[in-house]
Amino acid sequence: MSRARPPPLVTGISPKEGAAWTKVTIRGENLGTGPADLIGLSICGHNCLLTAEWMSASKIVCRVGPAKDDKGEIIVTTKSGGLGTSTVSFKLLRPERIGILDQSAVWVDEMNYYDMRTDRNKGISPLSLRPSNPLGIDIDNKLPQSDIELTFPGMSGDFTSESFSATWYLIENHSGSSFEHLKMAASNLKKQATKKNEGSLAYVKGGLSTFFEAQDALAAIHQRLESDGTERVEGSMTQRLENILNRASDTADTLFQEVLGRKDKADSTRNALNVLQRFKFLFNLPLNIERNIQKGDYDVVINDYEKAKSLFGNTEVPVFKKVYAEVETRIGALRSLLLEKLLQTPSTLHDQKRYIRYLSDLHAPGDPAWQCIYAQHKWILQLMQNCRDEFISGQRVGVGALDLDGDARPLALGRLGHTASLKRGGSLRTPRPSTWRFETPQQVQFVEKLSDVVIGQLPNFWKLWISYVNGSLFSETGEKSGQVEKSKKNARQRQNDFKKMIEELTNRLVKLIRGALLPSTLPQGELSLYGGWENKTELTGAWLTQIIHTVRSCHDALSAMEIPNDLLHVIQDLLLELRVHCLMVTLLHTTEDVKRLAEKEDWVVDNEGITSLPSQFEQCMIQMLQSLKEPLEVKPGEINVLQLDQVQDQVSELSVSIMTDFVNCLEQLSTKTDGDVGASHNIAVDLSSPDRFTGIQDGVSPTSEQRLLIILSNCQYLERRTFLNLANHFEKHGFTGTEKITRVSVDAVRELDRKLFESYIERRADPIAGSLEPGIYAGYFDWRDCQMPTGVRNYLKEALVNIITVHAEVFTVSKDLVPRVISQIVESVADEMCRLMQCVSSFSKNGALQARLELGALRDAIGLYLNAESNSSFKLALDALPQLHSGADKKLLEELLNKFKSSMQLQLACFLPTSVQPVKR
Repeated sequence: MSRARPPPLVTGISPKEGAAWTKVTIRGENLGTGPADLIGLSICGHNCLLTAEWMSASKIVCRVGPAKDDKGEIIVTTKSGGLGTSTVSFKLLRPERIGILDQSAVWVDEMNYYDMRTDRNKGISPLSLRPSNPLGIDIDNKLPQSDIELTFPGMSGDFTSESFSATWYLIENHSGSSFEHLKMAASNLKKQATKKNEGSLAYVKGGLSTFFEAQDALAAIHQRLESDGTERVEGSMTQRLENILNRASDTADTLFQEVLGRKDKADSTRNALNVLQRFKFLFNLPLNIERNIQKGDYDVVINDYEKAKSLFGNTEVPVFKKVYAEVETRIGALRSLLLEKLLQTPSTLHDQKRYIRYLSDLHAPGDPAWQCIYAQHKWILQLMQNCRDEFISGQRVGVGALDLDGDARPLALGRLGHTASLKRGGSLRTPRPSTWRFETPQQVQFVEKLSDVVIGQLPNFWKLWISYVNGSLFSETGEKSGQVEKSKKNARQRQNDFKKMIEELTNRLVKLIRGALLPSTLPQGELSLYGGWENKTELTGAWLTQIIHTVRSCHDALSAMEIPNDLLHVIQDLLLELRVHCLMVTLLHTTEDVKRLAEKEDWVVDNEGITSLPSQFEQCMIQMLQSLKEPLEVKPGEINVLQLDQVQDQVSELSVSIMTDFVNCLEQLSTKTDGDVGASHNIAVDLSSPDRFTGIQDGVSPTSEQRLLIILSNCQYLERRTFLNLANHFEKHGFTGTEKITRVSVDAVRELDRKLFESYIERRADPIAGSLEPGIYAGYFDWRDCQMPTGVRNYLKEALVNIITVHAEVFTVSKDLVPRVISQIVESVADEMCRLMQCVSSFSKNGALQARLELGALRDAIGLYLNAESNSSFKLALDALPQLHSGADKKLLEELLNKFKSSMQLQLACFLPTSVQPVKR
């Protein structure tokens, strides 16, 4: 069951007073759902339902009937709400109180004058204007007419009607009156009849003598005319009498002309003053309109205009027409003023709606709402274009702070705002001054300001259109249904036009951003209108990320307004291209940053034998991936850029390029001369750190061999950890082809490792192996003619010391490199010893014993680092020597070996295996 509506409530009536048949406008709440719902309307007790015209739930127009009460309430009855109430009253002006009886009174009540004429044409008798209580006593207990009509068929209780029934009248109006009151009413009727009769009789009695005199005069004139049948020179008697009367009339006029003139003038003035007083609303209206317009009280002006239009819109009185024409002139000026304010920009949505309603109430020509929408559209387009023009012509170009090494474009770490320096044993760069800042590029400021313009203006523009579509521009409560329906009809006709406006705004936004960031995507003919950013700073990945965030925020704000997605598709396309562009720019800039990492090498190693360079490279890559987190993030409705085939290939190629560039960076470091290193090495070494390279003193650079070892250690760390960690980060951020990137990177670093290792072995092994032959034959030594051996000769001890030096050099950098390096050096030494032994044509007994002693001492000293090739070389060398058959020789050989090991025990200790981590100085 539906819930009943609230009862009607009348809160206003215009005008508030008037004579019978005055047209009034009733306003209130819950005045019915339609014409059929209105079942009752009474004003001052008179039923006005027949003349009622239902306009809306808050407005009814009707005419006031000839009610019995002078003042009363306005009661509305509806089917849905029942009997209503009223907070206002209406005053009924009686015709006899208005005083329109004088035939010379031209100025009459406008409403009475035309309503009475209309009523007369409709057949309403003027007798209906007589007093409604002829008996002169109070009317009480009035009975409904429907019950009396059954008892008195064909009769009427209206005393002006031809079928008047006195019984009906008494029962209807005085059924509760006492007998004494009825007797008093009868007495009143008699008095009224007596007064009427006596008044006529007294008038006749008072003029009876005059009548007789006039009769006698007329009789005498008649006799004279009959006796005097001839006409004399003066004419007939009637002519002479006429002349006399005319002269008497002229004399009277001359005597009383001035008095009568003053009386006519006074009457005219009095009538004019009465008219001015009676219709002061109309006469004061032009001035009141002007004052209220100046104060901004447009509602008051509109209400007064509607009242004046309903009262005097169709007047035929010349003075009223003249004043009303002046009112229309002022209202026309007000329409122009309101339209000018409506189209003025900037303006709030509230003011726009207010001015549109005012113009609608004033029946302004055209469609003010659509004019406002069109003006707002042009204004937003102009704002967007002005925003671009300001930055192109009027703003200064932001100048970024120079990097410490002279690079105008900061590193990726600096771009991302990370101020913490990454260091391993030392600082990467000196602290920046506290005033160091990067000024925001003009393109970034432009995109942010442009987005602010769109987000600030487009929502109100869209809301204005929605209000235009649903009709709420003209009525918030359902009033003015005619205007609402007209608005909806116009909106349906202009729907495609508005869609084109939104498309133009979004396209303009996209083209302006493309002109600033992606000019190559614009047609050549549009570059002059949207481009012009060639001299501005090149944007980095971090700034592009900020722009992507701004554009996404703009897109989200427009989506929240429920703008159809097909109108925002161009922004989605722009976002996709910006994300791809940001990805490529970040990768390219990271490539440049990686190439410059060689300049930041400080050659300070840690306990693992690596410098800060691999960590810098890893952190640079991680920061790059973190900076790409937002551009690579897939928002609702967006595409994953890493799933695009073309993007995958480019990303894979650039990622491999970054890895190989870092490997090339290491190779460049290995090939630098000592002078180059000394010139570029300007980073302070932490002297208090126990991890510093032993050979590096304050201001002293490592040797080329030391650099080779450090880079070899870094290469092993890259292959073992860095590349694997980066592969995990790539996969975590959604990059594809990580296996290929890792494989190519590992292959490149292994190739570099091979080259550097061979270079180092060549530098260290060749001098040691080359010193063996001169040492063996020093002093013209001859294997065929030599003395009994007394110990290991110095050349071998010198070779071992050189190997120990290399061991110390390698161990100081990385103990993990020691087996690999020493084994290769031992292999070279063993191969050289094998060659030298095989080149000897013959050995004496002492020579063979000396050779076995030296080969055995060498092999036993470096036995921990012998490999298959070394063992094979020693075996071939021993096979080239004669065999020892004497037990004394073997005993001597053993004693001499033990003596050698005892004498060089401290030196040879480095070749022994140990589980204790050595402490480096």
